[in-house]
Amino acid sequence: MEGRVLQVNVSPGGVPKLPVERAWVGALGLEGDHQKHDTVHGGPHRAVALLAIEAIERVQADGHPIEPGSVGENLTTTGIELATLAPGTRLAIGERLVLEISWPANPCDLIRGSFREGKSGRISILTHPSDSRMYARTIVEGEVRPGDVIRVEPPADAQAAARQILLERIDAVTLDFTVGLWRAAAEAGVSIDIEEDGELAMASATELRSPAFNQGLGHRMLPNLTDRLLAFYERAGRRGWIVADRPPWPGAAAESRSIAFAADPESVGGPEAAEPTVSIREIEPDEADTWSRILVEGSAIEGPERAACIEATRRLVGSGGHHHLIAEESGEPIGVAGLFTRRRVGLLAATAVVPEARGRGVQRALIAARTRLAIERRCTVVTATARAGSPSARNLEAMGFQAVHEQALYRFDPAG
Repeated sequence: MEGRVLQVNVSPGGVPKLPVERAWVGALGLEGDHQKHDTVHGGPHRAVALLAIEAIERVQADGHPIEPGSVGENLTTTGIELATLAPGTRLAIGERLVLEISWPANPCDLIRGSFREGKSGRISILTHPSDSRMYARTIVEGEVRPGDVIRVEPPADAQAAARQILLERIDAVTLDFTVGLWRAAAEAGVSIDIEEDGELAMASATELRSPAFNQGLGHRMLPNLTDRLLAFYERAGRRGWIVADRPPWPGAAAESRSIAFAADPESVGGPEAAEPTVSIREIEPDEADTWSRILVEGSAIEGPERAACIEATRRLVGSGGHHHLIAEESGEPIGVAGLFTRRRVGLLAATAVVPEARGRGVQRALIAARTRLAIERRCTVVTATARAGSPSARNLEAMGFQAVHEQALYRFDPAG
């Protein structure tokens, strides 16, 4: 399949992007092009935005005032139905440039002016699969000009492309859950500074020292904004931990490593609790204190973090997307676990088993129970994070979860 570049578009930020005669395309996109909301758009996985003129013409036929460049695409193309291309598909453009389709670009309010009554959902992949803008990574840098031939090539690694889409979903839900925990702590009176901007989120707690409340998220998608993450801790004057899949700055050393696991919930199986005397159920709202107490006791959380964790987690009981389960034996609680559901993803969140009940399959039973609940909530993916080689990691693997990504905590201390 072949097409051509119809128009090359850039802007100093915002829309419309205006046509230029040529542009160099690097790892972060077109030279001279910038994003108004760079924590939502841009970065190496969304370096270039593309839209087919065929899609533009269909949208125009519905009465919308869309034009090439008006919805922020960098390359307006002709001859290829871009939105039908599978993630990982490569586009060889001109003499040397090679792009790789990453995923669809979601509509945003910034492009409302190109649609009747501001209905930018007209180019959503969910409602109009042929008319969406598409993001692409830069595989080989090069110049692009109007008239350049575009040659469509099959994915070099279809599994890697699919994994990147999965990781984007996992990252988004993990950020939602973590920021919700921070805000619950703040509501409980914990002194914690929180900054959330698109796909970046940072927290710094005055009296707490653990990474749980002093953490920066978003580096995997936006490594180009590392300075913004570090600047937050510079302003706070306190150390923080950046979650990243590679050293965020020269010389950064990983303090601990963890693995993100994922599975199709329908495929999760394996041995559950060894003793039939163990029962698992969702808790009632008035059991929030019990659930939080078992969590901190089973996790051996001490000091100021103990009180903060209790107060934050109990406030999440009953809130949207949060499900809290308790494992009991003879009416006594022996373990707890959380499930957070959003965007059809089930995040297996905090879990703990009291020491005297360990080694009896309670953890696996809690994994199975949360997975069943995720299926009821129509989740298509279940995910969890565990330290490599830990009992939690072994339990997830035994239940059918696959390791999909490794990440680490990198401590940044503004005091040097």
